[in-house]
Amino acid sequence: MNLFDLSGKVALITGSTKGIGEAIAHRMAEHGAKVVISSRKADACEKVADDINKERGAKVAVPIPCNINYKEQLQQLVDETHKRFGKIDILVCNAALNPAYGPMSKIDDSAFDKILSANIKSNHWLAQMVLPDMIEKKDGSIIIVSSVGGYRGSTVIGTYCISKAADLQLARNLAYENGPNNIRVNCIAPGLVKTDFARALWDTPEAERRSSAGNPLRRLGEPDDIAGAAVFLASRAGAWMTGQSIIVDGGALA
Repeated sequence: MNLFDLSGKVALITGSTKGIGEAIAHRMAEHGAKVVISSRKADACEKVADDINKERGAKVAVPIPCNINYKEQLQQLVDETHKRFGKIDILVCNAALNPAYGPMSKIDDSAFDKILSANIKSNHWLAQMVLPDMIEKKDGSIIIVSSVGGYRGSTVIGTYCISKAADLQLARNLAYENGPNNIRVNCIAPGLVKTDFARALWDTPEAERRSSAGNPLRRLGEPDDIAGAAVFLASRAGAWMTGQSIIVDGGALA
């Protein structure tokens, strides 16, 4: 038995048109899953789904655009997934935002509310919508992409870090509630990964050297470094792990 086999599984992945989410979608499809590609822009969703289908030589990916800030759009995302692929086995809550940079003493209420709503509430909503599928099957995996920011303070992205710390607790609560139905809920907490989301921290050679100097591996993460952890948590290999967070940061928190 291949411990990492995802054949026959349906994976819904938010924020999957670039960076970490896109890498997770490619790797889950490579391991046999059917994947739903979702982000706000329809054309970006279509491109990633087309790329995956060409790689796999079959229609294993479908694009379903969604803005995670709106509950009705999340419900449409789940409903459309049911129409296209059936019940959902794997949920990856990867989409997040951070529109504010600077001390929390300066952040306005609208930005604070927007960060907490997108990064916490949307994950809560989506889990509520998907859990009935998993409870019916007595099997399922929910993966929330948190951050090492959830473990430490920050003078410039403090509200984002609060939201990511809350995701860690959301996973623990959901794990406790749903474990009797064989549903695993975990987080992945990446360090600094070379994505567009974090481009300002690595987009020059000097910035990259400075940002990677504090971790033992002396390099920044790549999206694929995170995708492997997601495949592990979604597969038989991670069947006895729940309520946990896998820190993937090159050893920086060590």
